Amino acid sequence: MPATTPKQPRTPLTRERVVQAALTLADERGLAALSMRTLGQRLGVEAMSLYNHVANKDDAIDAMFEVVIGEIEPAATTGPWLPALRACAVSARAALVRHPWACSQWMQRMPGPNRLRYMEGLLSCLARSGLPEATAHHAYHVIDTYIVGFTAQQATFTIEAADLDAVAADFLRGLPVEEFPHVATHVHQHLADDDSTSAFEFGLDLILHGLQRAPHAR
Repeated sequence: MPATTPKQPRTPLTRERVVQAALTLADERGLAALSMRTLGQRLGVEAMSLYNHVANKDDAIDAMFEVVIGEIEPAATTGPWLPALRACAVSARAALVRHPWACSQWMQRMPGPNRLRYMEGLLSCLARSGLPEATAHHAYHVIDTYIVGFTAQQATFTIEAADLDAVAADFLRGLPVEEFPHVATHVHQHLADDDSTSAFEFGLDLILHGLQRAPHAR
């Protein structure tokens, strides 16, 4: 009788494994593709097995979102406020670029521990800035919205870089340049400089330098 190959033991499910699989699936195919059924298929189990580790899809997304926020370098709560705030904002954008689906969840999820640490870091920087309390309050929301809004806009731009020249050429052929000369120039500038990272940091620095020049800022 031929020898049988023993079955390899199945890696047991854990909450961390389920959440990581859900995160990978959302990164690859978007949040709309995530369901308990597809997640079960990804893990090689029946969907019902997942409920031993996550309450439902919403619970899984909460946990996934916390993982994403945990990738952000929190702003230092001591020391110079401006470089700490800038470093945190750049780190936040980088995390959202890796997980663009998370932009849509930014205002939908109640803060967990990682989100609270992120918020505390930014708010601590603004508290050290010397800005009036009301100004610091609005500044937090301006910075937060800029990070998410810039990244979300980038994530919805679906034209591949290789196709951009052809799309721009088609657009310019149909554009009455005499009527819209600045639009034409703007399109050419996009083609010459498509570095979204430098564009993000340019806008971030405008915000931060504006805050630095505000009355009472240190």
